[in-house]
Amino acid sequence: MREQIDRLEETINGVFLGKSSVVRLVLTSFFAGGHILLEDVPGVGKTILARTLARCIDGHFRRIQFTADLLPSDIVGTSIFNQQTSAFEFRPGPVFAQVVLGDEINRTTPRTQSALLEAMNEGSISLDGVTHALPQPFIVIATQNPYEFEGTYPLPESQLDRFMMRIEIGYPNMDAEHRMLVAQQERHPFHDVSPVMHARDVEKIQQAVRRIRVDESLRGYLLAIVAATRKDSRIRIGISPRGSVALQRAAQSRAFLDGREFVVPDDIKVLAGPVLGHRMVPRGAMPDEGSFKERVALMQEITSSIEVPI
Repeated sequence: MREQIDRLEETINGVFLGKSSVVRLVLTSFFAGGHILLEDVPGVGKTILARTLARCIDGHFRRIQFTADLLPSDIVGTSIFNQQTSAFEFRPGPVFAQVVLGDEINRTTPRTQSALLEAMNEGSISLDGVTHALPQPFIVIATQNPYEFEGTYPLPESQLDRFMMRIEIGYPNMDAEHRMLVAQQERHPFHDVSPVMHARDVEKIQQAVRRIRVDESLRGYLLAIVAATRKDSRIRIGISPRGSVALQRAAQSRAFLDGREFVVPDDIKVLAGPVLGHRMVPRGAMPDEGSFKERVALMQEITSSIEVPI
């Protein structure tokens, strides 16, 4: 597993240049079984990151471009009457893939956004009273532009809470951008990517992540951070129990990626921002208003105020 993970991370970093910290966060969430919200301006590589991850695990990739006229059936699929068999047949939608990229998810209506909820939370969809399981492993990587709000529909709190992490990519530094120009002069490095593991390997890693030991003192540390968000006068809505579970799972995944069999306080402290920042609502702000960086900074301030167990 260690060799496979090293090759996976090295391959993605070879395509998605200059953002090794973002790649590590994405893999942390992926092996923890969580979904990701990538938030940044167009052109910084959100799509290529998702496509490279899918190809590296030899998984099926689907891209859904969210628009105002997109319907729930365009995502989950629909039943079509077959005249030859005189029965309805289910035609799966693009959500039936192992890596699903939801591009500009805040440009579609809440009704269509909610079509992803069961898929993200249950790993299945229900249509006409029948439950259809999604392929495993399953991850949704959604994107949104945080600077253009005309004609957008802010994600409801219930859907934001279903993303394990909310990550900002940012611009690459000059050296990384220079390497991009050289690497993409003739063709994109993505076209030379070959699978380094298979879907069944990912499932084994995800199972191994859940066996990483979490000391009781660290659970107390995590719960103290969560409780502080519910009491802080600057926060209107604190972290839900789903956030507590997500932070513990992400901490286990980070420990696994670092080659440890146990969680340490830094795993929780470092991940508190990307895992919990989008789950709380500051006073005077709507659920998806306000700078995400400000929320992460507030989360880090709260985390720093909690005594670290020895």
